[in-house]
Amino acid sequence: QVQLVESGGGLVRPGGSLRLSCGASGSILRINAMGWYRQLPGKERELVGTITYGGGTNYADSVKGRFTISRDNAKNTVYLQMNSLKPEDTAVYYCNADIILRTYAQNTHWGQGTQVTVSS
Repeated sequence: QVQLVESGGGLVRPGGSLRLSCGASGSILRINAMGWYRQLPGKERELVGTITYGGGTNYADSVKGRFTISRDNAKNTVYLQMNSLKPEDTAVYYCNADIILRTYAQNTHWGQGTQVTVSS
């Protein structure tokens, strides 16, 4: 069994910052790509950004220059640093990870989501 647990969401004023974390636990051999997605009420989940095992990143245009994804492979953890937050960043944020288990089974796993609200 694999679990992805997110933390760090909350309420922040426009222009503020938040840092989300997502840690994976279980019988993990290796985690390939990890990513962050977000979902607004009534809308489809959208990509925020991804990071490869080697640290290569890719971002949605809407967050480029404001958000930064990083990871600690030793801790099986991915981070999302969000700066210059805007009200339109308000959403439930989900992490996901492409995980290879010690059984060599490979699947994409999702966290439970964490609410980020940007409001004055």
